[in-house]
Amino acid sequence: MILIGQYDSPFVRRVAIALTLHGVAFEHRPWSVWADAEKIAAINPLRRVPTLVLDDGEVLIESSAILDALDERVGPAKALLPASGPARRRGLRICALATGLADKAVSLFYEGVLRDTPSQVWVDRCRAQIGDVLTVLEADRALSASAFWLGETISHADIAAACALRFTREAHPGLFDPGRWPRMAAHGDQCEALPAFQAICQPVTVTMGDD
Repeated sequence: MILIGQYDSPFVRRVAIALTLHGVAFEHRPWSVWADAEKIAAINPLRRVPTLVLDDGEVLIESSAILDALDERVGPAKALLPASGPARRRGLRICALATGLADKAVSLFYEGVLRDTPSQVWVDRCRAQIGDVLTVLEADRALSASAFWLGETISHADIAAACALRFTREAHPGLFDPGRWPRMAAHGDQCEALPAFQAICQPVTVTMGDD
């Protein structure tokens, strides 16, 4: 397998962490959606990451679809989301909120990078969305007394939330207040201490080479 994209992307990172936790070997090509756009286009016309090329040449795009295919590949005993039922629906909801959080954090990041004068309306909207999602995630995490979101083992929900949180904290210093969202802060710290998270990590930098 070949995973395309830089690890400063919370979407690429969540896929790489899942691959690592699954014990699936893969080649990493840290191509930038800016500097390496044409190389990516030859594989994924959207020029987006993550892009995963399977052993047989099939190309998977979009992190949630990639992770669903990986769970199918490893089987229900190793899958990082339940196969059905309320726990699966809760996990998918947390993943959707977390990836939406990451998407807004990325949009806010590029608003400052790509525009000489960022749109204050857009900045305020993104910041409001980020804050509201963090508040919902904080409340939902409080419902789980277990080690992780859905139980005693890590799931895609945990990974998505932690990756989104790290990107938000690094890309927008001061936006995340651990005093306001203490359970999210603790969740992020817990996940980031795990070997897979420490191995799959790249600082966010303000350059056109970022994904």
